[in-house]
Amino acid sequence: MLSLLGSDALVFYRFDATEHARRRRTGMRTLTKMGPLETLLTLPVDMPVPLESLSPRDRAAVRRLPAGSVDRGPGYITRHAVRPLHVDLVVVTARQPRRGLDAATRFAPFCSRAILLRQAAPRMDDFLNEASFYGVGVLLEARSGVEMVLAPRPYRPRRHTAAAWRFVEELYQRMR
Repeated sequence: MLSLLGSDALVFYRFDATEHARRRRTGMRTLTKMGPLETLLTLPVDMPVPLESLSPRDRAAVRRLPAGSVDRGPGYITRHAVRPLHVDLVVVTARQPRRGLDAATRFAPFCSRAILLRQAAPRMDDFLNEASFYGVGVLLEARSGVEMVLAPRPYRPRRHTAAAWRFVEELYQRMR
């Protein structure tokens, strides 16, 4: 159980073993600053980019990237850094269904999400409709274990953002 975005949450994730090993091998430090993440997102992965093709501002930004995130060669730069883990699901626990739903929706830009209820919400059908509208799964504690009452909507990012990458990087730092 972790405290994330102001909520107690259970996180289901998978390490990218290749990226984790690459980072250890190169001694790459954390990537939690928005500027470098935004710069890295402008570069293709594992493809040399001629420095002359970049604007003067982008060339300056590339020079400030953390060691290990890119290879610098004569006249080119190659990005190697990618997200070090994949978050499959965040399950928020809350005493009050409404607060739990609000908390779970904060994870919408980053991953699939669900709420774990200790007991059925008042007007459970209405609660399930609202949770479904927001794509939040609902799990309910029962005597026999935890029952999935509503499956979470699969996470499909509309675009890759520095904020989503930062979320993963911060989680990675806590999980290592």
